[in-house]
Amino acid sequence: MLKFRCSDGVLPIALLLCSVASAEDWPRFRGPSGNAVAVASNSVPSTWSPSANLDWKTELPGPGASSPIIVNGKVLVTCYSGYGLSQEAPGNIEDLVRHLVCVDLQSGKKLWQRDVPVSLPEDPYSGIGVTAHGYASHTPVSDGQNVYAFFGKSGVHAFDLDGNKLWDAEVGKESDPAKWGSSSSPIVYQDIVIVTASAESQAIIGIDKKTGEEVWRQEAKGLDGMWGTPSLVQVDNDRTELVMCVAKELWGMDPRTGKLLWYADATGAEQAYSSVILDGERVFAFTGRGGGSIALDAGGRGDVGESNTVWTGRDSARFASPVQHGSRLYLVAENILKVVDAETGERIDQFRLRGAERTGGRFGSLDYPSPVIVGDRLFYLNGSGQMYVFALGEETEQIALNRFTTDKELFWGSPAVSDGRLVVRSSNHLYCVADRGQTVDQDQQLLARADEPEAEAPNEARSGSAGGRGSRFDPMSMFNGMDRDQNGQVTEVELEGNPMADRLKTLDKDGDKAISKEEFSSGIAGLFSRRGGGGGRGEGYGGRGEDKRPERPQRPQSLN
Repeated sequence: MLKFRCSDGVLPIALLLCSVASAEDWPRFRGPSGNAVAVASNSVPSTWSPSANLDWKTELPGPGASSPIIVNGKVLVTCYSGYGLSQEAPGNIEDLVRHLVCVDLQSGKKLWQRDVPVSLPEDPYSGIGVTAHGYASHTPVSDGQNVYAFFGKSGVHAFDLDGNKLWDAEVGKESDPAKWGSSSSPIVYQDIVIVTASAESQAIIGIDKKTGEEVWRQEAKGLDGMWGTPSLVQVDNDRTELVMCVAKELWGMDPRTGKLLWYADATGAEQAYSSVILDGERVFAFTGRGGGSIALDAGGRGDVGESNTVWTGRDSARFASPVQHGSRLYLVAENILKVVDAETGERIDQFRLRGAERTGGRFGSLDYPSPVIVGDRLFYLNGSGQMYVFALGEETEQIALNRFTTDKELFWGSPAVSDGRLVVRSSNHLYCVADRGQTVDQDQQLLARADEPEAEAPNEARSGSAGGRGSRFDPMSMFNGMDRDQNGQVTEVELEGNPMADRLKTLDKDGDKAISKEEFSSGIAGLFSRRGGGGGRGEGYGGRGEDKRPERPQRPQSLN
C-alpha cells in the first residue's frame, strides 16, 4: 500500500508545543520539535579546526552520552564523575555523582554546576551494559523557565535556569536483564514532564513540572529494547499524540494520560535505538538490527497498521536518528550516509564517509551522535569527534570534514544549534563553533564521492556490533576492527580511546605491549565471564540475565 501527500511542514506546530522557549533555543534532544532542524542559524560555518572558527572550549567535570541543550543564551549538559571512568579500576559505586552544568553560550564561561549524588542500587560499571555509555545518557529538557534532568535510578531533578533546586522525583530502581540501562530523554507537554523509564520500571511516566508529583504512569513490557526519545504529533486542533518507536511497533499515546491510542507493526526489529521524525502528522521510523523503515500517518484508534501505513522500506538505522530535508530523509549508520525518498521509502543515493576514524569501541565505533540540519546543510558528528558537512539539494555533496581537537576524546552527544553557533560535548569538554572569518583547508581526497554506488553498510555481525536477541557475537571481527593497521596485533596505541582498554590489555600474556590474534581468541571469553566483571552467559553480548521484574502488560493501557 502506497500513499502520497505534499509535505506541509512541522515547524509551526513544533513551536506551539514548545511552551515559552524561544525559536532560537534548542530546548530538548534534537531541538525544538525533536527533528534536529535549526531554525535560524545559517551563519554556522561549514569549516573549522582546533585553531580556526572554534569560539570557545570549556572543561567538563566528567563524561556523558547526553547532548547539550541551549535555552535563553545558556548551554546545559549532564555529566558524571567519581565512579565508572575505567573498567579496570571503576572505583566505589557509592562515589558516583551526576552533574548538571550551565555555561554561557556567548563566552563559554561556566555559570553554575549542580551535583546529584547516586541513589543506590545502581548498575555496576562492568560487563557490556552501562560501560558502553556511562551514567549520564539522557539529554535534559527545558520549558524556557526551568530545566529537567533525568538520571536513571537517581530520578528526575528540576532546577530553574539560575540553578536553584525545585524538586526531584523517583521513577524506579529496576534493571533490565542485560543491564544496558535507559537513554530516552524527557520531553515536556504543557505542564507535564514525560519520562521514559524503560529500564528503571518498564514505564512511561508523566510528572507535574511545577511540583514533581506523578500525574500518570503506564507500564509495558514492550519498552524493552527501546532507547529513542518520543515526539509530540499534533494531529488536529483537538488532538496531540505522544509517538514513539519501540521494539517491533510504533505507539501513539495520549500525552495527558499516557494511555495508548493506537499501535502498528514496525518492521519486527528487536531494538529501537533511534527516535522518530515527523512531517506534520506523518511519522518516519528507522529501526535497528533485523528491521527496516516505515512511514505511517498518526491518528486513529487500535491497530492502525493496515490503514495508516504509507510505506515500508529496507534501510535500517543504528544509533543515530534520521533527519529530513525537503522530500528526502537522511540516515547514517556504519559510516554510510543514505538518502531516502520520503514519499516512497526508496533509497535515492548513498555515500561512504571517507576518512572516518574509529573510536575503538568494543562494538566497532560507538557513533551515537545524530545528524542535524542547518539551512541546506547536514552536519554529522561521529564518535571520534569528526564532523562531516554535506550540502543538500538535488545532489548531495560533502563539503567539509572538521575536527574539534587532536586529543583522544569521545563524542557521544548530538550537536545543539542556536544563534549562529554549534555546540557539541565530548567526554572532556564543551566546544562551540562560530564564524570568526577564518578559513580551513580541506583534504579534497577525503571529500570525494564514494566509488561504490551499491555499497552496503557492513553486516552488524561481521562488524562486531553489540548483539540483541537472535544475534551472534563474532570475536575476530571485533579484533579486526581494533587492528587498524591489519598487522595481526592490537597495540596500546590502537587501544587509545577504547572504553575497555584497561581490561583488553590483560589479554597481553607475553608482556610485549600488543595483543596477538591467539591471545585475543583464547582470552576474550573469560574477559566477559561473570568472574571477569559481568557479561557471562545470559549477560554477554546480546544475552539476557534473569528477569526479576514484575509481570506487566505488553503495551500501555488503552484509552477507551
